[in-house]
Amino acid sequence: MTTLRNRVTDFTMRAMNGVHRMLLALTGGRLGWTIGTMQTVELHTIGRSSGLPRSTMLTAPIHESGRYVLVASKGGDDRHPFWYSNLVAQPDVDLTIRGVTRPFRARTATSAEKAALWPRIVAAYPGYGAYQAKTDRDIPVVICEPR
Repeated sequence: MTTLRNRVTDFTMRAMNGVHRMLLALTGGRLGWTIGTMQTVELHTIGRSSGLPRSTMLTAPIHESGRYVLVASKGGDDRHPFWYSNLVAQPDVDLTIRGVTRPFRARTATSAEKAALWPRIVAAYPGYGAYQAKTDRDIPVVICEPR
């Protein structure tokens, strides 16, 4: 059953994505590819139910050696974000980084990988720690590697 809180969260996430895309469009991509110290990316997935292309703007708190780390936090919501469910169903994704789109393979980090990455993720954005404290679900960490 969808609660009012769930609807508000979903609306807020869609609105934030729209504002982010508008900022990129209005500035010709000069603004919006970083938030604080974090790289932002546009994740392109295939809808697990619809089969249609989907995309969302996300932060990548860690990016190194060609790989990007994403956090499926949904602001500490009690549900996984739709984009996470989509990439679990179809791990071949594309990432647009500073206007350039490249193919990646996405996978959920193992427990050991997450334990090693989590302190760096929270150092990049402390809000992720607050999101984890807010929910009972284990927030997945996603590693996107070039394919």
